Amino acid sequence: MLRASVAAGGLLMAGAAKAASPPIDAPPADDPWSKVLGPGVDDRPYGKPSRYEADAIRRYVPWLAQSTQADASFTPLQDQPGVITANGFFFERYHGGRTSVDPKEYRLMIDGMVDKPLLLTLDDIKRFPSVSRTYFLECPANGATEWPAAQENSLQFSHGLLGCAEWTGVLLSTLLNEAGVQKTGKWLLPEGGDAAHMTRSLPIEKCMDDCMVVWGQNGEALRPEQGYPIRLIVPGWEGNVMVKWLRRLHVGPGPWYTREETSEYTELLPSGKALAFTLVNEAKSVITFPCPEKPFTQGPGFYEIRGIAWSGRGKIKHVDVSFDGGINFTRAQLQEPILTKCLTRFTIPFHWDGKPLMLQSRTTDETGYTQPTIAQKRKSYGSKPVYFNNSIQTWQVLADGSVNNVQLS
Repeated sequence: MLRASVAAGGLLMAGAAKAASPPIDAPPADDPWSKVLGPGVDDRPYGKPSRYEADAIRRYVPWLAQSTQADASFTPLQDQPGVITANGFFFERYHGGRTSVDPKEYRLMIDGMVDKPLLLTLDDIKRFPSVSRTYFLECPANGATEWPAAQENSLQFSHGLLGCAEWTGVLLSTLLNEAGVQKTGKWLLPEGGDAAHMTRSLPIEKCMDDCMVVWGQNGEALRPEQGYPIRLIVPGWEGNVMVKWLRRLHVGPGPWYTREETSEYTELLPSGKALAFTLVNEAKSVITFPCPEKPFTQGPGFYEIRGIAWSGRGKIKHVDVSFDGGINFTRAQLQEPILTKCLTRFTIPFHWDGKPLMLQSRTTDETGYTQPTIAQKRKSYGSKPVYFNNSIQTWQVLADGSVNNVQLS
Protein backbone atom coordinates (compact mmCIF):
# COMPACT_ATOMS: atom_id res chain seq x y z
CA MET A 1 0.00 0.00 0.00
CA LEU A 2 0.99 3.66 -0.18
CA ARG A 3 2.88 4.20 3.07
CA ALA A 4 3.02 7.98 3.05
CA SER A 5 1.00 10.70 1.49
CA VAL A 6 2.56 12.74 -1.26
CA ALA A 7 5.78 14.29 0.05
CA ALA A 8 5.48 17.74 1.53
CA GLY A 9 7.22 20.72 0.08
CA GLY A 10 5.59 21.82 -3.17
CA LEU A 11 7.50 21.50 -6.43
CA LEU A 12 4.37 19.87 -7.94
CA MET A 13 4.25 20.59 -11.62
CA ALA A 14 1.17 20.11 -13.73
CA GLY A 15 1.52 18.93 -17.31
CA ALA A 16 2.00 21.91 -19.60
CA ALA A 17 -0.05 22.42 -22.73
CA LYS A 18 1.71 21.71 -25.99
CA ALA A 19 3.05 24.78 -27.75
CA ALA A 20 1.60 25.54 -31.14
CA SER A 21 3.80 24.16 -33.92
CA PRO A 22 4.37 25.77 -37.34
CA PRO A 23 3.24 23.88 -40.45
CA ILE A 24 5.57 21.01 -41.24
CA ASP A 25 6.38 22.47 -44.67
CA ALA A 26 7.15 25.96 -43.34
CA PRO A 27 10.78 27.17 -43.58
CA PRO A 28 12.75 27.67 -40.35
CA ALA A 29 11.89 30.91 -38.60
CA ASP A 30 14.37 33.77 -38.87
CA ASP A 31 14.86 34.14 -35.14
CA PRO A 32 15.67 37.55 -33.62
CA TRP A 33 18.99 36.34 -32.18
CA SER A 34 20.22 35.40 -35.66
CA LYS A 35 19.93 38.99 -36.95
CA VAL A 36 22.62 40.63 -34.79
CA LEU A 37 26.24 40.00 -33.89
CA GLY A 38 26.83 38.46 -30.50
CA PRO A 39 29.50 39.30 -27.92
CA GLY A 40 33.12 38.50 -28.74
CA VAL A 41 35.64 36.14 -27.16
CA ASP A 42 36.71 38.84 -24.67
CA ASP A 43 33.24 38.97 -23.11
CA ARG A 44 33.62 36.08 -20.65
CA PRO A 45 37.18 35.08 -19.70
CA TYR A 46 35.62 32.31 -17.60
CA GLY A 47 32.50 30.75 -19.12
CA LYS A 48 29.04 31.01 -17.57
CA PRO A 49 25.82 29.02 -18.06
CA SER A 50 23.10 30.42 -20.27
CA ARG A 51 20.81 32.86 -18.49
CA TYR A 52 17.96 30.50 -19.41
CA GLU A 53 19.47 27.89 -17.05
CA ALA A 54 19.23 30.15 -14.00
CA ASP A 55 17.12 27.62 -12.07
CA ALA A 56 19.78 24.91 -12.35
CA ILE A 57 21.60 25.63 -9.09
CA ARG A 58 22.56 24.02 -5.80
CA ARG A 59 19.94 24.45 -3.10
CA TYR A 60 19.80 23.80 0.64
CA VAL A 61 17.04 23.01 3.12
CA PRO A 62 16.91 25.79 5.76
CA TRP A 63 15.54 23.57 8.53
CA LEU A 64 18.25 20.88 8.28
CA ALA A 65 20.87 22.73 10.34
CA GLN A 66 21.19 25.69 12.68
CA SER A 67 23.94 27.31 10.62
CA THR A 68 24.91 27.30 6.95
CA GLN A 69 28.53 26.93 8.13
CA ALA A 70 27.68 23.38 9.28
CA ASP A 71 25.25 22.41 6.55
CA ALA A 72 25.03 21.04 3.03
CA SER A 73 23.74 22.13 -0.35
CA PHE A 74 22.34 19.66 -2.89
CA THR A 75 23.34 18.80 -6.45
CA PRO A 76 20.55 19.51 -8.98
CA LEU A 77 20.61 15.96 -10.36
CA GLN A 78 17.49 16.71 -12.41
CA ASP A 79 19.60 19.13 -14.48
CA GLN A 80 22.67 16.88 -14.82
CA PRO A 81 22.53 15.32 -18.30
CA GLY A 82 25.26 12.69 -17.87
CA VAL A 83 27.34 11.06 -15.15
CA ILE A 84 29.79 13.94 -14.63
CA THR A 85 28.66 16.59 -12.16
CA ALA A 86 29.66 20.11 -13.16
CA ASN A 87 31.84 21.85 -10.58
CA GLY A 88 29.21 24.54 -10.12
CA PHE A 89 26.59 21.85 -9.44
CA PHE A 90 28.65 19.68 -7.08
CA PHE A 91 27.07 19.55 -3.62
CA GLU A 92 28.71 21.25 -0.63
CA ARG A 93 29.12 19.94 2.91
CA TYR A 94 30.77 22.09 5.55
CA HIS A 95 31.55 21.50 9.21
CA GLY A 96 32.97 24.96 9.82
CA GLY A 97 32.20 26.97 6.72
CA ARG A 98 34.09 27.34 3.45
CA THR A 99 37.81 27.94 3.92
CA SER A 100 40.06 30.17 1.81
CA VAL A 101 43.62 28.84 1.60
CA ASP A 102 46.53 30.73 0.02
CA PRO A 103 48.27 28.13 -2.19
CA LYS A 104 51.63 29.84 -1.66
CA GLU A 105 51.30 29.32 2.09
CA TYR A 106 49.83 25.82 1.86
CA ARG A 107 51.66 22.89 3.50
CA LEU A 108 50.82 19.18 3.88
CA MET A 109 52.41 17.38 6.83
CA ILE A 110 52.91 13.59 6.85
CA ASP A 111 54.00 12.38 10.27
CA GLY A 112 53.55 9.72 12.95
CA MET A 113 54.76 6.17 12.39
CA VAL A 114 56.81 6.95 9.31
CA ASP A 115 60.52 6.71 8.59
CA LYS A 116 60.77 10.19 7.07
CA PRO A 117 58.25 12.85 8.14
CA LEU A 118 57.42 15.22 5.30
CA LEU A 119 56.28 18.82 5.00
CA LEU A 120 55.18 19.39 1.40
CA THR A 121 54.25 22.52 -0.49
CA LEU A 122 51.63 22.45 -3.23
CA ASP A 123 54.41 22.50 -5.84
CA ASP A 124 56.12 19.58 -4.07
CA ILE A 125 52.94 17.51 -4.29
CA LYS A 126 52.46 18.30 -7.97
CA ARG A 127 55.95 17.00 -8.77
CA PHE A 128 54.95 13.43 -7.90
CA PRO A 129 53.57 11.15 -10.66
CA SER A 130 49.92 12.06 -11.21
CA VAL A 131 46.76 10.21 -12.24
CA SER A 132 43.26 11.21 -13.37
CA ARG A 133 40.36 8.96 -12.35
CA THR A 134 36.57 9.30 -12.26
CA TYR A 135 34.74 8.50 -9.02
CA PHE A 136 31.44 9.40 -7.36
CA LEU A 137 31.30 11.14 -3.99
CA GLU A 138 28.25 10.63 -1.77
CA CYS A 139 27.51 11.97 1.70
CA PRO A 140 26.27 9.23 4.08
CA ALA A 141 23.33 11.53 4.88
CA ASN A 142 22.06 11.30 1.30
CA GLY A 143 18.41 10.32 1.66
CA ALA A 144 18.41 10.80 5.44
CA THR A 145 15.23 12.89 5.37
CA GLU A 146 13.38 9.96 3.76
CA TRP A 147 13.81 7.45 6.63
CA PRO A 148 10.51 8.16 8.44
CA ALA A 149 8.44 8.83 5.29
CA ALA A 150 8.57 10.67 1.96
CA GLN A 151 9.58 14.16 3.05
CA GLU A 152 10.75 16.29 0.13
CA ASN A 153 8.95 16.22 -3.20
CA SER A 154 12.23 16.61 -5.01
CA LEU A 155 14.97 14.54 -6.60
CA GLN A 156 17.47 17.23 -5.66
CA PHE A 157 16.63 17.16 -1.96
CA SER A 158 16.13 13.41 -1.65
CA HIS A 159 19.26 12.30 -3.56
CA GLY A 160 21.37 15.41 -4.22
CA LEU A 161 24.17 14.84 -1.70
CA LEU A 162 25.91 13.12 -4.59
CA GLY A 163 28.31 14.07 -7.36
CA CYS A 164 30.75 12.46 -9.76
CA ALA A 165 33.92 13.97 -11.17
CA GLU A 166 37.22 13.31 -12.85
CA TRP A 167 39.77 13.86 -10.12
CA THR A 168 43.43 14.65 -10.83
CA GLY A 169 46.21 14.27 -8.29
CA VAL A 170 48.68 11.84 -6.82
CA LEU A 171 47.94 8.44 -5.35
CA LEU A 172 47.99 8.58 -1.57
CA SER A 173 50.17 5.45 -1.60
CA THR A 174 52.84 7.39 -3.50
CA LEU A 175 53.11 9.97 -0.72
CA LEU A 176 52.97 7.38 2.06
CA ASN A 177 55.67 5.31 0.37
CA GLU A 178 57.83 8.43 0.13
CA ALA A 179 57.43 8.93 3.88
CA GLY A 180 57.93 5.21 4.60
CA VAL A 181 55.03 3.81 6.65
CA GLN A 182 56.29 1.65 9.51
CA LYS A 183 54.87 -1.81 10.20
CA THR A 184 53.18 -0.53 13.36
CA GLY A 185 51.31 2.10 11.33
CA LYS A 186 47.89 0.50 10.74
CA TRP A 187 45.62 3.54 10.40
CA LEU A 188 45.78 7.02 8.92
CA LEU A 189 44.21 10.15 10.44
CA PRO A 190 43.67 12.83 7.76
CA GLU A 191 43.05 16.33 9.11
CA GLY A 192 41.46 19.28 7.34
CA GLY A 193 42.46 22.92 7.52
CA ASP A 194 38.93 24.25 8.01
CA ALA A 195 37.60 25.80 11.20
CA ALA A 196 36.31 22.39 12.36
CA HIS A 197 39.68 20.65 11.74
CA MET A 198 37.73 17.69 10.37
CA THR A 199 39.43 14.34 11.04
CA ARG A 200 38.52 10.75 10.15
CA SER A 201 40.22 7.35 10.58
CA LEU A 202 41.18 5.27 7.55
CA PRO A 203 42.73 1.78 7.53
CA ILE A 204 46.16 1.76 5.90
CA GLU A 205 45.07 -0.99 3.46
CA LYS A 206 42.54 1.36 1.83
CA CYS A 207 45.06 4.19 1.81
CA MET A 208 47.52 2.02 -0.10
CA ASP A 209 44.85 0.90 -2.58
CA ASP A 210 43.08 3.58 -4.62
CA CYS A 211 42.94 6.74 -2.49
CA MET A 212 44.05 10.01 -4.06
CA VAL A 213 45.34 13.38 -2.88
CA VAL A 214 43.88 15.68 -5.55
CA TRP A 215 44.22 19.24 -6.75
CA GLY A 216 42.12 19.00 -9.91
CA GLN A 217 38.43 18.41 -10.60
CA ASN A 218 36.86 18.16 -14.05
CA GLY A 219 39.68 19.89 -15.86
CA GLU A 220 40.30 22.79 -13.48
CA ALA A 221 41.72 23.43 -10.02
CA LEU A 222 39.57 22.34 -7.09
CA ARG A 223 37.14 25.04 -6.12
CA PRO A 224 37.19 26.38 -2.54
CA GLU A 225 33.92 24.60 -1.71
CA GLN A 226 35.56 21.31 -2.71
CA GLY A 227 38.73 21.78 -0.65
CA TYR A 228 41.07 24.03 -2.67
CA PRO A 229 43.96 23.57 -3.02
CA ILE A 230 44.12 19.90 -1.87
CA ARG A 231 41.59 17.30 -0.75
CA LEU A 232 41.44 13.56 -0.17
CA ILE A 233 39.44 11.20 -2.40
CA VAL A 234 38.58 7.76 -0.96
CA PRO A 235 36.80 5.96 -3.83
CA GLY A 236 33.53 4.25 -2.97
CA TRP A 237 33.54 5.25 0.70
CA GLU A 238 31.27 7.73 2.41
CA GLY A 239 31.99 11.34 1.59
CA ASN A 240 32.84 12.52 5.10
CA VAL A 241 36.15 10.62 5.02
CA MET A 242 37.25 12.58 1.94
CA VAL A 243 38.74 15.38 4.01
CA LYS A 244 38.87 18.80 2.33
CA TRP A 245 41.56 21.49 2.70
CA LEU A 246 43.82 18.59 3.66
CA ARG A 247 46.73 19.70 5.86
CA ARG A 248 47.95 16.64 7.75
CA LEU A 249 48.23 12.86 7.34
CA HIS A 250 49.09 11.21 10.64
CA VAL A 251 50.04 7.52 10.66
CA GLY A 252 49.47 5.54 13.85
CA PRO A 253 48.10 2.32 15.39
CA GLY A 254 44.53 3.72 15.36
CA PRO A 255 41.70 3.77 14.84
CA TRP A 256 41.00 7.12 16.47
CA TYR A 257 37.50 7.51 17.81
CA THR A 258 37.14 11.19 17.08
CA ARG A 259 34.09 13.27 17.97
CA GLU A 260 32.61 12.78 14.53
CA GLU A 261 33.21 9.03 14.57
CA THR A 262 31.72 8.44 18.02
CA SER A 263 28.71 10.73 17.79
CA GLU A 264 27.90 11.95 14.30
CA TYR A 265 28.77 8.97 12.10
CA THR A 266 27.54 5.94 14.03
CA GLU A 267 24.21 4.13 13.81
CA LEU A 268 22.37 2.55 16.73
CA LEU A 269 21.03 -0.92 15.87
CA PRO A 270 17.93 -2.66 17.28
CA SER A 271 20.27 -4.89 19.34
CA GLY A 272 21.60 -1.86 21.20
CA LYS A 273 24.98 -2.05 19.52
CA ALA A 274 26.21 0.78 17.30
CA LEU A 275 27.80 0.62 13.87
CA ALA A 276 31.13 2.44 13.60
CA PHE A 277 33.37 2.69 10.56
CA THR A 278 30.60 1.67 8.15
CA LEU A 279 32.56 3.23 5.35
CA VAL A 280 31.40 1.76 2.04
CA ASN A 281 28.54 3.34 0.09
CA GLU A 282 26.36 0.39 -0.94
CA ALA A 283 24.72 0.09 -4.38
CA LYS A 284 22.03 2.63 -5.13
CA SER A 285 20.07 4.03 -8.06
CA VAL A 286 17.43 6.63 -8.84
CA ILE A 287 15.35 7.64 -11.85
CA THR A 288 16.22 11.20 -12.83
CA PHE A 289 13.57 11.54 -15.55
CA PRO A 290 10.75 11.75 -14.85
CA CYS A 291 11.01 13.16 -11.35
CA PRO A 292 9.16 15.86 -9.37
CA GLU A 293 11.21 18.65 -10.97
CA LYS A 294 11.07 17.13 -14.48
CA PRO A 295 7.60 15.59 -15.05
CA PHE A 296 5.94 14.32 -18.22
CA THR A 297 4.87 17.63 -19.78
CA GLN A 298 3.75 16.62 -23.27
CA GLY A 299 0.98 14.16 -22.52
CA PRO A 300 0.87 10.48 -23.47
CA GLY A 301 3.40 9.15 -25.96
CA PHE A 302 7.02 8.06 -26.17
CA TYR A 303 9.48 8.95 -23.42
CA GLU A 304 12.90 7.70 -22.45
CA ILE A 305 13.16 6.84 -18.75
CA ARG A 306 16.60 7.91 -17.50
CA GLY A 307 18.55 7.46 -14.29
CA ILE A 308 21.87 6.86 -12.58
CA ALA A 309 23.25 4.01 -10.49
CA TRP A 310 26.40 3.65 -8.38
CA SER A 311 28.16 1.35 -5.94
CA GLY A 312 31.08 1.81 -3.60
CA ARG A 313 32.06 -1.83 -4.09
CA GLY A 314 32.77 -1.61 -7.81
CA LYS A 315 30.93 -1.59 -11.12
CA ILE A 316 27.19 -1.65 -11.72
CA LYS A 317 26.12 -5.02 -13.14
CA HIS A 318 22.54 -4.19 -14.13
CA VAL A 319 19.56 -1.95 -13.35
CA ASP A 320 15.89 -3.02 -13.43
CA VAL A 321 12.99 -0.58 -13.77
CA SER A 322 9.44 -1.14 -12.48
CA PHE A 323 6.38 0.78 -13.64
CA ASP A 324 3.99 -0.79 -11.10
CA GLY A 325 5.71 -0.23 -7.75
CA GLY A 326 7.99 -3.26 -7.74
CA ILE A 327 5.60 -6.00 -8.89
CA ASN A 328 7.28 -6.41 -12.27
CA PHE A 329 10.72 -5.26 -13.42
CA THR A 330 12.25 -4.68 -16.86
CA ARG A 331 16.01 -4.64 -17.53
CA ALA A 332 17.35 -1.19 -18.46
CA GLN A 333 20.17 -0.37 -20.87
CA LEU A 334 23.45 0.68 -19.24
CA GLN A 335 25.34 3.45 -20.99
CA GLU A 336 29.08 3.10 -21.55
CA PRO A 337 31.54 3.58 -20.01
CA ILE A 338 30.74 1.48 -16.96
CA LEU A 339 33.48 2.38 -14.51
CA THR A 340 34.21 1.18 -11.00
CA LYS A 341 32.93 3.37 -8.15
CA CYS A 342 31.50 5.80 -10.67
CA LEU A 343 28.01 6.91 -11.65
CA THR A 344 26.53 4.74 -14.41
CA ARG A 345 23.72 6.05 -16.61
CA PHE A 346 20.77 3.83 -17.50
CA THR A 347 17.85 4.30 -19.88
CA ILE A 348 14.73 2.43 -20.97
CA PRO A 349 12.30 3.36 -23.78
CA PHE A 350 8.69 3.72 -22.67
CA HIS A 351 5.36 4.56 -24.30
CA TRP A 352 3.15 6.21 -21.69
CA ASP A 353 -0.59 5.69 -22.15
CA GLY A 354 -1.52 8.46 -19.72
CA LYS A 355 -2.34 6.15 -16.81
CA PRO A 356 -0.79 6.58 -13.33
CA LEU A 357 2.55 4.85 -12.67
CA MET A 358 4.69 3.83 -9.73
CA LEU A 359 8.24 4.15 -11.07
CA GLN A 360 11.18 2.44 -9.37
CA SER A 361 14.76 1.49 -10.22
CA ARG A 362 16.70 -1.30 -8.56
CA THR A 363 20.40 -1.90 -9.15
CA THR A 364 22.75 -4.82 -8.60
CA ASP A 365 26.53 -4.37 -8.52
CA GLU A 366 29.29 -6.72 -9.62
CA THR A 367 29.51 -8.27 -6.14
CA GLY A 368 25.88 -9.44 -6.41
CA TYR A 369 24.57 -6.92 -3.87
CA THR A 370 21.04 -5.72 -4.79
CA GLN A 371 19.52 -2.43 -3.70
CA PRO A 372 16.92 -3.01 -0.92
CA THR A 373 13.47 -1.59 -0.28
CA ILE A 374 12.90 1.01 2.43
CA ALA A 375 11.16 -1.62 4.57
CA GLN A 376 14.23 -3.87 4.38
CA LYS A 377 16.49 -0.98 5.37
CA ARG A 378 14.33 0.00 8.34
CA LYS A 379 14.39 -3.60 9.59
CA SER A 380 18.19 -3.62 9.42
CA TYR A 381 18.83 -0.25 11.04
CA GLY A 382 16.16 0.05 13.72
CA SER A 383 13.58 2.71 14.46
CA LYS A 384 15.62 5.93 14.23
CA PRO A 385 18.31 5.58 11.57
CA VAL A 386 20.10 8.65 10.19
CA TYR A 387 22.62 7.58 7.57
CA PHE A 388 23.21 4.96 4.84
CA ASN A 389 19.78 5.08 3.16
CA ASN A 390 20.31 3.37 -0.19
CA SER A 391 16.73 2.12 -0.54
CA ILE A 392 14.66 1.94 -3.72
CA GLN A 393 13.03 5.25 -4.63
CA THR A 394 9.39 5.37 -5.80
CA TRP A 395 8.08 8.15 -8.04
CA GLN A 396 4.30 8.33 -8.43
CA VAL A 397 3.36 9.59 -11.89
CA LEU A 398 -0.19 11.00 -12.07
CA ALA A 399 -2.47 11.17 -15.10
CA ASP A 400 -1.57 14.83 -15.68
CA GLY A 401 2.14 13.91 -15.87
CA SER A 402 3.14 15.38 -12.52
CA VAL A 403 5.44 13.33 -10.28
CA ASN A 404 5.33 12.81 -6.50
CA ASN A 405 7.78 11.31 -4.04
CA VAL A 406 6.03 8.44 -2.23
CA GLN A 407 6.98 5.33 -0.25
CA LEU A 408 5.50 1.85 -0.60
CA SER A 409 5.39 -0.90 2.00
